[in-house]
Amino acid sequence: MQLKPLNTFTVTLMLFFTFLILFFSGFLEFPSVSSSIQQPFSTPPHTLSSKSRPFTDLLSAFRTWDSQMGCAGFKLKHQDLIRLLSNSSGSLQEAGGESSCHQLRMEHVSVLVKGWTWIPDNLDNLYSCRCGMSCLWTKSSVLADKPDALLFETTTPPFQRHSGDPLRVYMDLEAGRKRSGREDLFISYHAKDDVQSTYAGALFHNGRNYHVSSYKNNDTLVYWSSSRCLPQRNQLAKSLLKLLPHHSFGKCLNNVGGLDMALSFYPECANDASNPKWWDHLHCAMSHYKFVLAIENTVTESYVTEKLFYALDSGAVPIYFGAPNVLDFVPPHSIIDGTKFSTMEELASYVKALANDPVAYAEYHAWRRCGVLGNYAKARAASLDTLPCRLCEAVSTKGGRNARTE
Repeated sequence: MQLKPLNTFTVTLMLFFTFLILFFSGFLEFPSVSSSIQQPFSTPPHTLSSKSRPFTDLLSAFRTWDSQMGCAGFKLKHQDLIRLLSNSSGSLQEAGGESSCHQLRMEHVSVLVKGWTWIPDNLDNLYSCRCGMSCLWTKSSVLADKPDALLFETTTPPFQRHSGDPLRVYMDLEAGRKRSGREDLFISYHAKDDVQSTYAGALFHNGRNYHVSSYKNNDTLVYWSSSRCLPQRNQLAKSLLKLLPHHSFGKCLNNVGGLDMALSFYPECANDASNPKWWDHLHCAMSHYKFVLAIENTVTESYVTEKLFYALDSGAVPIYFGAPNVLDFVPPHSIIDGTKFSTMEELASYVKALANDPVAYAEYHAWRRCGVLGNYAKARAASLDTLPCRLCEAVSTKGGRNARTE
């Protein structure tokens, strides 16, 4: 018997239901439209020497690197990259030179930080800034009884500013930064905003134990800690960590037996042995690993957070997934940008090879030993550490309380 041909509608319906079955079974997966981690990656693979020389002592790796390359060799090898990452970048604001002093309209500016805020208390100070200007930054309404500006971070500024009132400053350092619509000055992590505050400064990690170990674990290569288990970040971490020996200390993908295990592994990392806190370990514990996996909550331009800078400061090599312009914020040849590999397997192979090559590994630390900072110096100069003077300059330029209302 001859079969009747299927009409177009029937074929389309069959394909649609087949598609639904595959999608909901997890066989098919689509990338998110939001600014989350994107795969696959794009650029050609990195290559290292095939000679394996496992090491556990970072200082011995430095000595080997010194004898085989040294700072002069490093600067010559990476001269194009160093030049590229030392030029002016649209990702970072630069402090004005002495020629901009004429724009300042006030010799002294006081900023009153309003309400509860995470901004460190030790920022409170009287600062001596550029051009002979002084700046009082305080949370005390007694010390700043007639402030020139009010800084709001967790609450929005007043709806209106009347003539003679302090300028309203609003700060938002989160990935989806948004102006309140009520501010006279806006602070965020992006260079396009009125005042930029990067995460590169030291004030983002007060109260940590800064013991740095010269011992590098050669059996467990990667440190990972995250307690905000975002699905796409978890998926990305899992896809890499399953290929590499690692310790995961946070709530997400924990494989060490609990949240307080870092201090059990490394008791020297507790600031106060009688009252240990899990966050004491962040830098100290990281220093025992050759690599730290750093994945941003959200991928967006210039959103380079403390996750990356913690790893750099600990003496580990960051494996980074995040801002596409991350190289504008870090020293030349200091991080492994995970997005520069075509597959996770390729990235894992590179990490394993690097872990067994003391010269190549030490080269990722050359920037701090040779003083090759590139744009990292500018990222530090635009950080929270320097925010008081830079905000006071912006307030002075506007005239503080004498600024016109709009």
